[in-house]
Amino acid sequence: MSTTPILIPNIVVELSFDQLVAAAQQLGSEEKKELIRAIALVDLDAELMRLIDELTAQPPVDDITDEEIMAEIRAVRQSRPQ
Repeated sequence: MSTTPILIPNIVVELSFDQLVAAAQQLGSEEKKELIRAIALVDLDAELMRLIDELTAQPPVDDITDEEIMAEIRAVRQSRPQ
């Protein structure tokens, strides 16, 4: 069973995946929910960074100008009932 170093400020703990799961199973209901949210945030952060990298790698779109965008915004705003 391989272990992976887990870096906690000022502490290094080596846990296998099974040990990590066993530790998580010992948490209370609210703590498990917090752990799930924390893991989801890490995953979302990674996905967001991937999307940002993908978008910044694309060349800029030159087929529409800022003035055209602003004209469209003004038109939409004017068409809304007040």
